[in-house]
This record gives sequence, C-alpha cells and structure tokens, in this order.
Amino acid sequence: SFIGLVGSEMCIRDSRTRSPQATIDIRNLRLRTFIGFNPEEMAKKQDVVINIQIKYRINGEVLDDRVEDALNYKTITKDVISLVESGQFLLLEKLVSDVLDACTNHSSVLYSRVTVDKPHALRFADSVSLTLEYQPQISNNLRLLEKAS
Repeated sequence: SFIGLVGSEMCIRDSRTRSPQATIDIRNLRLRTFIGFNPEEMAKKQDVVINIQIKYRINGEVLDDRVEDALNYKTITKDVISLVESGQFLLLEKLVSDVLDACTNHSSVLYSRVTVDKPHALRFADSVSLTLEYQPQISNNLRLLEKAS
C-alpha cells in the first residue's frame, strides 16, 4: 500500500485495485435554513452546522497536477450552500439526505458521510445531529447511522 499527500488530502493506494483513494473533509460549514415543522421554525431561518467526508478514486492525471481530473470540493460546497440556504425542510433527515445526494453525484465517489447539527434544538443540549452515509458498492440506499443529541 502507498500512503502520501495529494494537496492537503491523504492519499492511500489500495494494492488490490492499484487505484489511489483520497479523502476530502469539509468541516463545520455553518449555514442558515428553514428547518422544522413548528410554526416558529417555519417562519425563521435557523443555524445548521454541516460536516462532510467524501472518499473517492483518483487517477494518475490528478497526481500529475491536472485540475480538470480532480473532484472539485469547491463546486460541491457551493452546491451544498445553495441547496441548504434556499431550501425549506420539515425534517433533519430530509436535509441530511439532500446534502448527501449533492456529495455523491461524481462517479468516482466511493463513500460519503454527512452530519448535520442543529444547534439549540433542545434546551439543555448543545445540538441535535443526524448522520447518513453512502457506499455505492454496498447499497444504493442511504443508511441511517445515528441520531445523537
């Protein structure tokens, strides 16, 4: 196995497939959206904090510094921002699922995990969070990992 850095991303070459894998982490993306089904939640945008992890295959061209062959995390982030800030969601599950869909549109994605925190959702808790993950080689369906508060 080969382990190295590509930009600021960890690169692991799987000796079975000879295809390097990279991981992108987008941490603490703070956005505002309409989230919830109570009247006060539907009338005023609330803060959400989004954490995204995407594992993807990279090819030799990326290792040769060819930008056009890389997974563009800036484009993914812009898509997520647009989706979240222009959306209205009754449930945290729907919000997380839509963000996960936006993160898995590229054919080289091997795995994606999205956690969305809803700060101040409960009186005595810092936040409530929900996590979903996507693994196309295991299942085409989203799997609920955890609900935490």
